[in-house]
Amino acid sequence: MTTAVDILVVGAGTTGLTLALQAHDHGARIRVAERRPEPFRPSRALILHPRTLEVLRPLGVTDALLELADTAPTVGLRLGSRIVETRLADLALPDTAFPHLSLLRQMDVERVLTQALADRGVTVERGIELITARDDGHNARAVLRSRHGIEEIRCPFVVGCDGPASTVRTCAGIGWHGRPYAAEVVLADLDLGGISSSSGAQVFAGRQGLLFLFPLGEQATWRLLATRASADDAEQNFGQPGSAVPRAELQRLLNDAGLHARIERLAWSARVPLQCSLARPFRRGRLFLAGDAAHNYSPATGQGMNAGIQDAVNLGWKIGFAAGRSREESADALGADVLLDSYDRERRPAAHRRLILTHTAFWAEASTGRIPSWLRAVAAPRAAPAIPALLDRRRLVAEAIRLISQLRVNYRRSPLSVEGTPRLRGAPRPGDRLPDATVSVGGPPERLHQLLARPGVHLLLQRDADPPPDAVPGPRVTVLRLTNSPGRGLVAVRPDGHVGFRCGTADPAGLTGWLSLIGAAPSPSIRP
Repeated sequence: MTTAVDILVVGAGTTGLTLALQAHDHGARIRVAERRPEPFRPSRALILHPRTLEVLRPLGVTDALLELADTAPTVGLRLGSRIVETRLADLALPDTAFPHLSLLRQMDVERVLTQALADRGVTVERGIELITARDDGHNARAVLRSRHGIEEIRCPFVVGCDGPASTVRTCAGIGWHGRPYAAEVVLADLDLGGISSSSGAQVFAGRQGLLFLFPLGEQATWRLLATRASADDAEQNFGQPGSAVPRAELQRLLNDAGLHARIERLAWSARVPLQCSLARPFRRGRLFLAGDAAHNYSPATGQGMNAGIQDAVNLGWKIGFAAGRSREESADALGADVLLDSYDRERRPAAHRRLILTHTAFWAEASTGRIPSWLRAVAAPRAAPAIPALLDRRRLVAEAIRLISQLRVNYRRSPLSVEGTPRLRGAPRPGDRLPDATVSVGGPPERLHQLLARPGVHLLLQRDADPPPDAVPGPRVTVLRLTNSPGRGLVAVRPDGHVGFRCGTADPAGLTGWLSLIGAAPSPSIRP
């Protein structure tokens, strides 16, 4: 029986790979098991949001992702006979280093994350299927099957990043509340005659739904994504590519959208049945759920991959700290219950709000009911002349992107969000995302998020603040003094970029208590 790991991560999609990286960089020993024998699969997600790039930055992968991404995408929105062009770059988002949407294939994201794990000595083990997992009260036990036979593993935690049909969720006995959609998505990689890939992404609105064309096909020039009513015999493997779609049906979708283009080559196609579902809860004992195993959405607003990565970053540092504390103290890992329970208390409400957002957007995007069909086919073309004026209102567009990309998510009600004494005025509240800003730490101005682009907890001292007690900072705690910020206060920033603790003047007991709560061990790395 294997015992040399702290966390078994089941699933090597973007969620599982990110969680493995985050937990590893915060002290955990990781094993990643993936049922698929080969890494390639057609990408279902094609967009990275600003907040997702922010949370990935401390893991050292953002630059590699941006090299592969289109960070200034142009989109042609076709409403009847009208075409509205827009560019999703240089948005009015001064508090992030990534004021844009990024077009990037899911497979490219997985490739970058897999390489980052390999650089850390962690190999994704493919062709290994989880048969069962359980919490025995002292450890998690999992049975794995591969071509080499059956293996039983014992470790403190198992995290299910294994999609909508999660084996971990089933083994944990966690309910899955939701319902299927009456609409499905059609995906295809194809070469088209009559349209140039230099025209950028294209969106076509019609009575039957939306049709998207992205110049990001993996086996051909274009990736087609269209919504349509589900067939009566639709497969029930929700969220996963299913049976192929005949070429004639794809051509009909293009024709119905008003696109004068012909399919010259069809490389691949699939229908994808959809559901909106939410697990309750995201944790049971030593078994956890993240990404599509915990929540499943429609593709509207591009939440799936982004939400899973943000889940993984939230859980990864917590489970890493909990595993490290368990080893060092020879204590039961469940002694970190407050820390580990905070994952469900923080991420499930955020997932529920996303469910409402995506459900509403998908109704407008894909429903064939009278009202949404009229909105797409009649109202939208009539309103098209006003759309450029609306898009020129950069703050309005920026607020929409903030909502979609979860830049406004906060954890103010989390047990990890602690207000010290006295309260620090004028700073982000405990639980809020820490915005980016220009700061000074004794030299030329620098961007705050760049200074924090490393794993661990960060203590931000105002200019005149007392230094923390020698016993407070540990090997995963960095102290920065912001010399351009007058005052005597302190802000403690969690590894996922949210404020965890703040106080107006030195509060050693409060700070020590908070660091103990999150499992950050007591030798500071101080940058003057």
